[in-house]
Amino acid sequence: MEKENLFGKSLSEIKVITDNYNLPGFTAKQIASWMYQKNVSSIDEMTNLSKKARESLSNDFFLKKDNHTKCESSSDGTKKYLFPIKDKFVEAAYIPEEDRSTLCVSSQVGCKMGCLFCLTGKQGYQGNLSSGEILNQIYSLPEKENLTNIVYMGMGEPMDNIDNVLTSLETLTSEYGQAWSPKRITVSTIGIIPSMEKFLTQSKCHLAISLHNPFHEERLKIMPIENVYPINDIITLLKNHDFGRQRRVSFEYIMFKGFNDSQNHIKGLTQLLNGLRCRVNLIRFHSIPGTPLEGSDEKTIQEFKTALNNKGITTTIRASRGQDISAACGMLSTKSLLKNQEKNY
Repeated sequence: MEKENLFGKSLSEIKVITDNYNLPGFTAKQIASWMYQKNVSSIDEMTNLSKKARESLSNDFFLKKDNHTKCESSSDGTKKYLFPIKDKFVEAAYIPEEDRSTLCVSSQVGCKMGCLFCLTGKQGYQGNLSSGEILNQIYSLPEKENLTNIVYMGMGEPMDNIDNVLTSLETLTSEYGQAWSPKRITVSTIGIIPSMEKFLTQSKCHLAISLHNPFHEERLKIMPIENVYPINDIITLLKNHDFGRQRRVSFEYIMFKGFNDSQNHIKGLTQLLNGLRCRVNLIRFHSIPGTPLEGSDEKTIQEFKTALNNKGITTTIRASRGQDISAACGMLSTKSLLKNQEKNY
């Protein structure tokens, strides 16, 4: 039988393993603590396990985290890391700011959603990341100790890999793991309703919806998922869920010139989001190959923000970070990074 990597397994999964070896009930927590709190790199380092237990575990399991193979640094301090996933790669973007440091992690290699404005989707879908491969982007980060926030907004659609995403969130927020507050983590989605329902009931992390247009026919032109899970159905689900006062839902809205930046779109957003406690994040579009979309000009973006705020919808403009290393929203794609890497060798 091929050995399995212990890293990435939840406490309940580890408990099944320790039960199979007839190890004491507390052993699972010990193993989890070694991996997720003490960040050891081998089973042999788990010194409060008996030698026999370590040998038995090592027969069927190993403990492995993979360091990044490449790092690109932006003039604004953003860093983009390339992590190996078997014979493929994913990217994670580290974004330091004055009062916080955020890591944008990937959940899939490529993406199958085909959004017109996203470079990752043009790479094609190549597979889900395991919970360990998601966590590896965090635990192998050189700046790990500086992190204050994590966003699942990198390569892939998190709700298309919901089980592994939920396992990774459990590890980050549980006492046996990093014990992070769920308020420090935001998971993004284009709106896969069954997975959203699972996420809302099994996690307390923040939710961000990739909206980009309030009108069904127009959203469908840039986001094929609209044909399966219309934005109106997504909003209905959110309005029927009790988010409480501590949990936040936000909407990502990339500004496209002449497509979603008119007074009519302001009116549509106001009607769509009426009655929902939320925030809208406006995002500047950075051109990518193979799309006819253009970004709205700065004046239009500022006026759009002001109009929505005047309508009672809390709206901010997200600062563009890492554009010069293709680390901004929708620009992650290992194909282009690997081409650059090949040129450097």
